[in-house]
Amino acid sequence: MNLKQLRAFREVMLTGSISEAARNLYRTQPAISSLIANLEDDLNCDLFIRRGGRLHPVPEAHYLLEESASLLNQLDAVERNMRSLRDLEQGEISIVSMPGPSVFLLPGLISRFIESRTGVRVTLTTRTSATVQQLLATQQYDVGLGDFGLMKVPESALVAHEIIHCECMCAMPVDDPLADRDVITVKDLDGEPIAALHTEHETYTYTESAFREAGCAFNVRFQAQFYIPLFTFVEAGQGYSIIDPLSAESYKAYRKDDARIVFKPFRPVVPLVVSIMTPAHRSLSRLASAFARALRDEVRRINDEATRLGAAAQGPDASPALPSY
Repeated sequence: MNLKQLRAFREVMLTGSISEAARNLYRTQPAISSLIANLEDDLNCDLFIRRGGRLHPVPEAHYLLEESASLLNQLDAVERNMRSLRDLEQGEISIVSMPGPSVFLLPGLISRFIESRTGVRVTLTTRTSATVQQLLATQQYDVGLGDFGLMKVPESALVAHEIIHCECMCAMPVDDPLADRDVITVKDLDGEPIAALHTEHETYTYTESAFREAGCAFNVRFQAQFYIPLFTFVEAGQGYSIIDPLSAESYKAYRKDDARIVFKPFRPVVPLVVSIMTPAHRSLSRLASAFARALRDEVRRINDEATRLGAAAQGPDASPALPSY
């Protein structure tokens, strides 16, 4: 007894006809007749009385229909679910990200990704970049997003990294005297109040070095562990900030109709290494793989736009080459 036989048997019982069962199952009548005959042989029991060109079920057939219904219904549900998984209509995605993009950028991307996929569930966790890698190493998350400043991305046999080199931008109020410039240089910010990340972050070190080499005063008035809190001080006109393009995009999404900050290319370039991480020893579902590709495309789009702006505004303060890793 096998599932093909049981399905043919169920359809014959429900329709009362070999020909109708064949049409419903997209099989030929001889194929359905053969499946029924083989089922009876396997059970060593007649299930139908053939009379007047029609099949009439015996009591044993009703018993078999009742007993096999649960099994066949469960199998049908599994097949429906597998089709939904195949077609990216159902499943779960677990994402862990550094704070900046997790506030508005990622939620916006996730919302667009699942808009027509009502059967998809998503978990978004916010952690520091170092912790993002640690959590991906447990193989329990599908996708991670983190930045590593100018550091070499930590090596791990448990995490696969896709590296994207970004160029940070200068954030300032929309009505700032520098807001009409195409590019902001370190000399423009000589002695101006700066809202920066903590001193341990590599972008702080790089920015401080750029000021020092240009003979300019690096006047850090505000410091925070993450980029997003710095926007409050920039909006208030209390300082400029050198911001990664992903956090800048997150701000634009947040202030979509009421932007109080503009972002301009900054020279010399303050690079930022962003990594899209996936578990190295666990295959992603088709759904998670599709989201990882969507995230990769979005990060590249944002970074390419920022890079194009910087290239178009290239002035005498030439951009140094990005470091290689």
